[in-house]
Amino acid sequence: MTEFQIRAYTPDDAAWVGAAHARHYREVDGFDDSFGVLVESILRDFDAGHDPKRETGWIAVDDTGAPVACIFCVKLTEQTAKLRLFLVTQAARGSGLGYRMLQTCMGFARDQGYAGMTLWTHESHAAACALYRRNGWQLVNSTPVHSFGQDLVEQEWQIRF
Repeated sequence: MTEFQIRAYTPDDAAWVGAAHARHYREVDGFDDSFGVLVESILRDFDAGHDPKRETGWIAVDDTGAPVACIFCVKLTEQTAKLRLFLVTQAARGSGLGYRMLQTCMGFARDQGYAGMTLWTHESHAAACALYRRNGWQLVNSTPVHSFGQDLVEQEWQIRF
């Protein structure tokens, strides 16, 4: 069984995070290239000006050091953090790594004094939504949209600590 290690994100990871998101969502959900552009924009903004005391990211790597997952915690307001760019690659799914990544992110947010977190996802991401629900998150909004070349249902989830 592969042993996954979770380490801090560095700007050197941006290319992998962007490419992994674009590839996964193109292959699994049929998203167009605008999704990869959005991810790259989020990463550029994060790398250009995040507050390392209240915002950070993590990368999980396998036994060879290859990245297999990522998650970010960013400040939305003084009281609320936002979970961003959560991805566990197919190779690491079913291993419990998603749970570990989510707990790492939520623990950081609590430790930094946030009163809660929010996230944005799509209804079609059933496994992720089930993970959020099992960990105390609540669905607060669902909106049908046409994004990334697809008809989707955007969802907003929240948790209070």
